[in-house]
Amino acid sequence: MNLTYIIGLVAALVVFFLGCIMNINIGPNAPATATSVVEINITNLWNFFDAASIFIVIGCTIAIVVASFPPSMLSCIPKHFAVILNNKKFDPMYFIDQLVELAQTARKNGLLSLEEKANEQTDSFFKQAIMLIVDANDPDKVRSILENDIECMSARHEESAGMYDKASAVAPAFGMVGTLVGLINMLRSMDVTSGGGDLGGSMATALVTTLYGCILAHMIFGPIATNLRNRDGEEVLCKQIIVEGIMSIQSGENPKFLREKLLTYMGQQQRDGEGGGKKGKKGGGGGGGGEE
Repeated sequence: MNLTYIIGLVAALVVFFLGCIMNINIGPNAPATATSVVEINITNLWNFFDAASIFIVIGCTIAIVVASFPPSMLSCIPKHFAVILNNKKFDPMYFIDQLVELAQTARKNGLLSLEEKANEQTDSFFKQAIMLIVDANDPDKVRSILENDIECMSARHEESAGMYDKASAVAPAFGMVGTLVGLINMLRSMDVTSGGGDLGGSMATALVTTLYGCILAHMIFGPIATNLRNRDGEEVLCKQIIVEGIMSIQSGENPKFLREKLLTYMGQQQRDGEGGGKKGKKGGGGGGGGEE
């Protein structure tokens, strides 16, 4: 479970709601009649609620996203959340351990003996990579195929993250649209002869839509796009390790040297804790992060 995403999102919402209902009586302008430094007024939340503003911002943002992307991408939205929340899906140590084991098997029994190991893999990319060297393909062609697979996968992931970037861009824009709608209605309804109407209340209602747009962009859609790119980076790293390991196995490198070589893809802290690789076996064979 990706606890940092959940904790960060919940914390942002809690801080926002507390900011809406709290009055902090500190400083030279604090009222002398205040009974406490911090006062809570739950009814203040109603100052930030406006049904028409919610309808404009959320409705128009969703409509534009639907209009901008094909159904195949929109149908993957539930998968995107599953990828974001699964923090243990891509474990580099799992693949390093597997590759070292394959290297030992290949040195003892030859590359053809890896076919059985390939059929045991749940990760389709890993299985494809093993089968390419079992079939005695040219090393340059094997690397080209695998690297092209990684590039295309990363491009698809970037398109998925771009969908949330689009939503993050249009939400504040429709917040401003809602503000303009509110201002236009306010100006048209002003009664000059009776003092200009409820200017403050009408202005507050108009500005609420901008608030909703910023919340959607920076609390909801922005973190989703960032997390999808982080998961893509994790998956790309695992696949780069697979490519380098498979090419080394095909060239007959020593398993111990192979381990040291693949560990260079990881930070020193991860190398120091490399004993956890076997524990990550269940999570290591996952499929594509956000793949369609």
